[in-house]
Amino acid sequence: MALILHATKANKNGYKTLIAAEYCGVQVQLAPNFEMGVSNKTPEFLKMNPIGKVPVLQTPDGPIFESNAMARYVARLKGDNTLYGSSLIDQAHVDQWIDFASLEIDAKLMTMYLPRLGFAPYLPPVEEAATSALKRAFGALNTHLATNTYLVGHSVTLADIIMTCNLYLGFTVLLVKSFTSEFPHVERYFWTLVNQPNFRKILGQVKQTEAVPPIQSAKKPSQPKESKPKAKEEPKKVAKPEPEKPKEEAEEEAPKPKPKNPLDLLPPSKMILDEWKRLYSNTKTNFREVAIKGFWDMYDPEGYSLWFCDYKYNDENTVSFVTLNKVGGFLQRMDLARKYAFGKMLVIGSEPPFKVKGLWLFRGQEIPKFVIDECYDMELYEWTKVDISDETQKERVNQMIEDCEPFEGEALLDAKCFK
Repeated sequence: MALILHATKANKNGYKTLIAAEYCGVQVQLAPNFEMGVSNKTPEFLKMNPIGKVPVLQTPDGPIFESNAMARYVARLKGDNTLYGSSLIDQAHVDQWIDFASLEIDAKLMTMYLPRLGFAPYLPPVEEAATSALKRAFGALNTHLATNTYLVGHSVTLADIIMTCNLYLGFTVLLVKSFTSEFPHVERYFWTLVNQPNFRKILGQVKQTEAVPPIQSAKKPSQPKESKPKAKEEPKKVAKPEPEKPKEEAEEEAPKPKPKNPLDLLPPSKMILDEWKRLYSNTKTNFREVAIKGFWDMYDPEGYSLWFCDYKYNDENTVSFVTLNKVGGFLQRMDLARKYAFGKMLVIGSEPPFKVKGLWLFRGQEIPKFVIDECYDMELYEWTKVDISDETQKERVNQMIEDCEPFEGEALLDAKCFK
């Protein structure tokens, strides 16, 4: 009898069993019409796995859940294959790398992935910690693969199957080229494995993702509506006719106007922020002569102030795409100040750790209080008010506005504008 795999066709944990079966010559069939969220909630499925997780392998001797255990079972069904190595030490090393693939690779990828799907709250420090740990794991794997084609021995083992299936999620969904290129031996290993015939039969043609998934809002479980207890019926009272109210009292009270933003109460400024933003956006050539000169012609030091900001924790900026996402998230959260601000954010350096520096133009003489209160990123930066009488500081403003490269002797990784 064929083994039955209860999973969808695109389940990367199910791939482990299917690829192992190809190498062993074991017949495994997908359960027909399997539907995630429906099939795994049935009483029949819950008898196989009481917590309803997928995949599950149905065998003549009973069901098996947990994808690594399923793949191990298939690899051991026939003794004439080398998926578990040819010696006790090989078997130990296969188990070692299976654990490494699960704990150091897959767990970190899922920590990064689930919040971006909306299945967990997105917390930047958590993602940064997971990314840093993943980078450390990739470094260890890269070192091992520098002198080894496969994880154990000189041919594909179960460790390679499970490692590649876990890497598959990273390469196809999360890890862009700028991340993986730091680990050339891991890249070589992954593309070698996914193009082996037994892998390709299950995975098809694999392509690396070109972008990190955007952050979704966490999905909240729907809560049943509370049923209000019915009030005891009381005998109806005959209402006494009330004297008619004067027309003025009977009319509904007009809604109160929303309080004005304190910045709207400042004295008028000669600087029209939208005009500067249009000049910045429309200047394509001679930027210094047109845009920069125009900025200082428009600038009103009494109505506006300029501020430098420097990220306090640059030593944590070890991964380029995480650093860029961090800056992008900051600019998104600054949207509440769009009417009153203009900003430039520079990500500096050709290799980690990357430096993040910015220049901001705010209405008024101080950083607006509502921005400090509402945008938590503000406290992650050191803020310094620009002294425009200092020609050195003024030139630094010019360079930041025009994305001057090199900036302070270093290459620009990216420059973002808030306007």
